[in-house]
Amino acid sequence: MRVESRLSWLAVAAGTALSASVAAVGADARWLAAIGAVIVRAGRIPSSIPYTAAPSHDWVDVPVLGELVFHALWSLGADRALIAAQALAVGATLALLLRDMRARRATDTACALVLVAIPVAAASSLFVVRAQMFSLPLFALLVALLRADARAPSRRIWLLVPLVALWSNLHGAVLAGLIVATMYLVFERRAFGVLAAAWAALFLTPALARTGDYYWSVLHSEPAASGFGLWAPLSWHNPLDVLFVAVAVPLLVLALRTHPRRWELFCLAFLAVSSVHVARNSIWVILFVATPAAAGMRLREVSASRRLIVASAWIVPFVLLVSAFSRTPVQSVAGPALRAKAVRLAGASPVLADAEDAEQLALDGRRVWIANPIDAFDRRDQRLYLDWLRGRPEGDRLLHRHEAVLVIVGSAAQKRLARLRAFREAGRDSAAVLYRRVS
Repeated sequence: MRVESRLSWLAVAAGTALSASVAAVGADARWLAAIGAVIVRAGRIPSSIPYTAAPSHDWVDVPVLGELVFHALWSLGADRALIAAQALAVGATLALLLRDMRARRATDTACALVLVAIPVAAASSLFVVRAQMFSLPLFALLVALLRADARAPSRRIWLLVPLVALWSNLHGAVLAGLIVATMYLVFERRAFGVLAAAWAALFLTPALARTGDYYWSVLHSEPAASGFGLWAPLSWHNPLDVLFVAVAVPLLVLALRTHPRRWELFCLAFLAVSSVHVARNSIWVILFVATPAAAGMRLREVSASRRLIVASAWIVPFVLLVSAFSRTPVQSVAGPALRAKAVRLAGASPVLADAEDAEQLALDGRRVWIANPIDAFDRRDQRLYLDWLRGRPEGDRLLHRHEAVLVIVGSAAQKRLARLRAFREAGRDSAAVLYRRVS
């Protein structure tokens, strides 16, 4: 490792180790492993969600490769394996960003500062395991490829095609990457053949021509239409959103000092608007702006007298990694005993559960009313389920069908159930509360 790059590589190592030591498995993660297990057992791709009672006929399954990878990870080590994979994805993302920054001749100090700022601005994306895990390094790779081609145009731009094909089989954020690539190919490169091939590669999935139906259903689902959960807009009431704005604005100012090219300005505008509309898209702004921000941060390298301090600071990622291997993953869903009790109380009927608990029950091989991927179901069922999750009285209609209800402690649905006379608490643990219908 070169002396002049020690500080930035320390930032990469620290970000990776921090992800390994604090990350937790969130919603939109376990369902991939559950579907992957079904594919492996049945030897075919399902056309409906097999672990739910709500009808989901004619569902188009596109991210099959992602489901199989999550199933393999879950089989290897459950939550621990998913968290380890998330840490590897974070490390690869930061390393790709550093390589891009060095290509722009940003100083080691500037690179390190920006790399340290990224986890602060995008904690919910880097420290929560979701299906989005695949898109982190792939987006960074796509942007690095575009910028390398902008500096020295060559035939390597055709690498976009296999990159998009792989990405489309893993996660839907490929659409964000494709739009960024489109702006480069149209406004900078004018490579319309590559553009057509890249968009065609989007459809190289098991669904083939119906791949578009999958993305349409996701983008027009009830959570997307109402801004619920992962589709929530940027909010001043969310501390993580406030942190994002506090970090992103200075980085944008620094990036503008480098006089970005026209395609980069269009991309920044698109990604910024997308982040305001859906807060989880803020990660793409941060990853895109990181390199020009580092280049615009005109700081001197760390002096020779401080290199010993930098070298000794490597103890930080080492300690974080030790804590990652020794800690027990945070319990974010009901424990095995409470889930088993919910199944017993439900009897022949499915369990009604919040998104995370429903995904875990699906992994257990149990039957739930509805679960992720929520876009697979009828819009009326989606709407009713979201009303219940929000604790709205309209959602009480869903309760008439169920004997056992499992909810996260302190959630809106749990608070609503606690006030209803028709249900009584039947058990709880540190993460969830189980309610049963009163005879």
